[in-house]
Parts: sequence; C-alpha cells; structure tokens
Amino acid sequence: MKVFAERLFGALDRELNEVPLNVHTTEEQYRASIMLCKKAMAKLKNYISSYAFEDKPEEMNFFKVIKPQFYSKYIFFINVYNFIMQKPLGGDEIVKDYITYELADLKRFFDHNQAFYQYYRSGSSQMDEIYFTRGGFDVQAELEDFEEDEMYSTSHDYKLSKIIANEKYQDYLNLELQRIILHDEQPQEPAFESPLTWTANKTDLVELIYALVALGVFNNGNAEIKTAVSFFQAAFHVDLGAYYHKYTDITRRKKELTSFLDKLKLALLRRIDEKMDEDFSLQQKIRF
Repeated sequence: MKVFAERLFGALDRELNEVPLNVHTTEEQYRASIMLCKKAMAKLKNYISSYAFEDKPEEMNFFKVIKPQFYSKYIFFINVYNFIMQKPLGGDEIVKDYITYELADLKRFFDHNQAFYQYYRSGSSQMDEIYFTRGGFDVQAELEDFEEDEMYSTSHDYKLSKIIANEKYQDYLNLELQRIILHDEQPQEPAFESPLTWTANKTDLVELIYALVALGVFNNGNAEIKTAVSFFQAAFHVDLGAYYHKYTDITRRKKELTSFLDKLKLALLRRIDEKMDEDFSLQQKIRF
C-alpha cells in the first residue's frame, strides 16, 4: 500500500508540474490541477476499497499521513481557484479588503478547530487510534468535517486535510497581500531556471532563511521573511508551506537551537581542513 501511494503521489506531482506547460491562464492551470488531484484521489480510493490494512498502525498512517497528502492538495487548489474567480474588480484597496476577509475566515476556522490544530502542530499521537481509524465517527462533534463513506473515512482525516490546505492557502493569501503592498503584480521568481532542488529537510531551509534575513544580507537589511521565502521556494523548487510554524518549532527546541547552522559550520570547517591537508601533501611531494 505504501509503495502504491508513494508512486501515485509522485506521478501526481510530476503531472502538476507539467500543467503550466500545457495551459496558459491561471484559471485554467488551477482547474487542470483540481482535475488531476481528483483523478489521483479516485485511484487511491479504488485501491484501498480492495485492500486490507495489516494492522492499526498501517491504518492510522494511511488516514493521518497518506490520504491527507492527496486531499490537502485538492482542497488548496479549489480554495485558490475560488479566490481567483471571486476576486472583485477594482483597485488595490478593494482586493486588499477581500484578502483580509479571506484571512479572517481562515482564522475563524483555526480558532474553531483549535484543540485538534494544536494536537496536529505539536506532533502528538496519543489520540491517533481514535482520530485516524474507522469507526470513531461522532455524529454530533464531527459532522461538518466527515465524508459520507465511512469505510474510507475517519473522524479527523478530512479535518486534517483542511488544516494542511488552509495553512498553505493562508500563505498564498499573505503573499498576494504582500505583492499588492509592494505593487508587485508578478510572483517573485529568479530570472533563470535553477538547476538546483532543495532535497534536505524543509525546516533546515527555514532556519537558513531566517538566519540570513536576521543578518541583513539582503537589500541592505531591508528584506522581509516573506520575500526571502518566496525567492528560495522558486529558486530551489521547494514548497515550505506554513514556514512560520516551522520557525516556531525551531524556537522551541530544547537543545541545539541552531542545529542546521551548526552542521553547516562543521561541514565547511571539515572541507577547509581537507583542502589544507591536500595542499600540504602536494607540497611534500614537490619537495621530495
């Protein structure tokens, strides 16, 4: 099951990356992305309909990790598509009001689901068997976030998908708001197609970006975190999602507060030492 899901998700990602090559308008791109997600979700559901989970942990992993990966993308694309289609005509102030309203609506969602949101953000697992195995449906408590097919749903997998999608949608809205404030109509992207892809931990990249901005290395110290994050995401083909939550997780570390920066320093010092050893060996050979 895990191998099938990983291959299906990888194929979905590749198809989504090709969408801009095949359609031209932003509306068409998001509409095509929604359809691709819908097809992938149907394939996943069809596979699981004839699959028997080996044990509770496998079932919990599917409904807590695997299924929300697909559904959160689907919900996010729908959110952005609706935003684009419903965005009012007019000047910047009208659009800013519209974005502010959307952000307030998201805040109400997170406030309404505060307990479960904190459970998700903290990485807790003690309630996973109740939240992410079938049969724990509470009709009074979870009706608004429960799918009709009880054989393919738990009480909280759809809620988790919405939380992940809404975090990403919140980032999207904040970037749109920032572009209006800066009068930048186009997304910030490098003027070249970067051959580099960030393959390390995403939290490590967030730690690096915050450190660079804190040191003031961009725009004479006047660059904002959002601008730097937007650039690094485009440059290294990575989606940092709710990056401010990752930064919060960094600040809450009990030890090794700057673990990635410390690793960078050690790696550079090791490389310098190796270079010095090579130079020393070369000098010894020349003398001989």
